Amino acid sequence: MLLHTNGAAEGLAKVAPPELGIATTRDLRPICEYCDQTWPDYRFLWLSPANYAIHFGLFGQMEVAHHVGMPAVSLLRARTGLRGVTNTELFFDLVYAFAVTQLSHYLVDHATVEGVIQAAVLFGIVWTIWASTAYLVNWLDPHQRPVQWMLLAVMVVSLVSSAAIPQAFGPAGLVIGASYAAVQIGRNLFAVYATRHEALERNFQRFFVWSLVGGSLAIIGGLAVGNLREVLWALVVALDLFSTAVGFYVPGLGRTATREWTIDGAHAAERIQAFVMIALGESIVIVGASLTGFKDLSLAEIIAYLLAFVTTVTLWWVYFDRSAAFAARALASSPDPGRLARSAFYWAQVPVVAGIIAVAAGDRLLLAQPTQLAGVATASILLGGTAIFLAGHALFKLAIWHHVSRPHIAAIILLLLLIPIGVFLPGLAVAALAIVGLGVVVAALRGQAAVAVIEAIRPATAGD
Repeated sequence: MLLHTNGAAEGLAKVAPPELGIATTRDLRPICEYCDQTWPDYRFLWLSPANYAIHFGLFGQMEVAHHVGMPAVSLLRARTGLRGVTNTELFFDLVYAFAVTQLSHYLVDHATVEGVIQAAVLFGIVWTIWASTAYLVNWLDPHQRPVQWMLLAVMVVSLVSSAAIPQAFGPAGLVIGASYAAVQIGRNLFAVYATRHEALERNFQRFFVWSLVGGSLAIIGGLAVGNLREVLWALVVALDLFSTAVGFYVPGLGRTATREWTIDGAHAAERIQAFVMIALGESIVIVGASLTGFKDLSLAEIIAYLLAFVTTVTLWWVYFDRSAAFAARALASSPDPGRLARSAFYWAQVPVVAGIIAVAAGDRLLLAQPTQLAGVATASILLGGTAIFLAGHALFKLAIWHHVSRPHIAAIILLLLLIPIGVFLPGLAVAALAIVGLGVVVAALRGQAAVAVIEAIRPATAGD
């Protein structure tokens, strides 16, 4: 029943079902007055008999304004097709720019096999927290004050956790574990509240149960000593990454089908690409910070800075020049965006971002001693990081288009074979080899016309 807001109270009181407990116009008038004050441009208010939600809108538009048992204003985003990344979300990302810096510094300071494993585990913790929060805000409206407070709370805890990264496997272990638990459990509990009586409610109930398990293991890991901490935290990351593969199954609550993850594909792609850009920015910061304070630069140092910059540009080009835009369109138009987002914009992005962070750490090692022999650390981190990035990008393309990129495979094999050789070469030569590996992919992509790519490789919209 469609009613003008000036007469909505009387009209709704007459047609409201008994379940709502509305007997007089006095019960509805506060809601109507609130709607008139909050949305003065909306002129229609009506009752949905399907879910007893009071809706408001202009001609041909609809947004949920109130649901029995929920806050007066829905915390869900409006699906208008005009949405995008908000300033609140970009502000939220600033903490994770600091986290990426901490991770690259940790890798430089612990350039051993064990240090690489520890850095990988810490990255997994950072990634799962950020990605889970980013996807939650794909459903929730960051303009709503409760959602903003939730994001600010996650920022505060994440800032403390990021600051503790250098001592994560030392005295600050409990800080990392408790922070992870607080963010994951608290955020999912908020999501359960925000989606009460909505189609997504059961989904977030399952997420919450899984976060209880992961959070508990994270705290236990923070209390553990030695390699047990690494094992427990690695298990936490694995649970978070692959719980989606089993639909967050919980006895008594069932499992979540990917088609129930009604995400906005364009927004999800834009958020993930923002994190990739943050990781790329770390290399730029390293180059700029290394240049600060230098009055005289040797020719070798100038070449080292240029090589580090070119490497970063090439990473950016491979990811963003063509495939990122096409992939975003594929996700936005997919009939099952949840499935495609899981494989292409969640799992595949792990090696992409991890590789970029590793390259940033390798650049820092290179710029410190550009003319000396690279050694095992610099060669492995710089060339191996580049190979990991390309492996992630190949998985990304495979998930989107079901297409195995032979240039990517060739470049990965080349880079891995060059690591033992690069150990005995100057740092400058190793940086050049990394660019050569990326150049193999760039040359192959440049040989493909954009239209040919779209026509020859059909986006994978029906499955993984």
